[in-house]
Amino acid sequence: MESVNLSSTPVDYIPILLQLGVAVGFGVLTIIGTHLIGPKVRTESKLGSFESGIEVVGNARHPFSIKYFLVAILFVIFDVEVIFMYPWAVNFREFGFEGLIEMFIFMGMLLLGFIYVIKKKALDWD
Repeated sequence: MESVNLSSTPVDYIPILLQLGVAVGFGVLTIIGTHLIGPKVRTESKLGSFESGIEVVGNARHPFSIKYFLVAILFVIFDVEVIFMYPWAVNFREFGFEGLIEMFIFMGMLLLGFIYVIKKKALDWD
């Protein structure tokens, strides 16, 4: 039987250091290169705010309603819950009847959470 040498020497790390050096060098070279060869003309129209072809109206520092963030967080939570269903669907036959019952329990808990959110009117924009 052949023995495997699991010890490492500093020479074994040269490829990693070389790749790290190339990555850092590329980043620095790209930043310096774009600064040197990029356009230098600064006019008022180029420095002005522009978003999707629409002129900006109002202050950008205007605070958003907490409802916006609450809806975003709820969307992420329920979206992640749906993602948990994909592995279950792929392995549905292996789980059998017990897996079906467990998914019904999971969906019931998810539905209870959604009913709670609706009852608290967390998705109302008014």
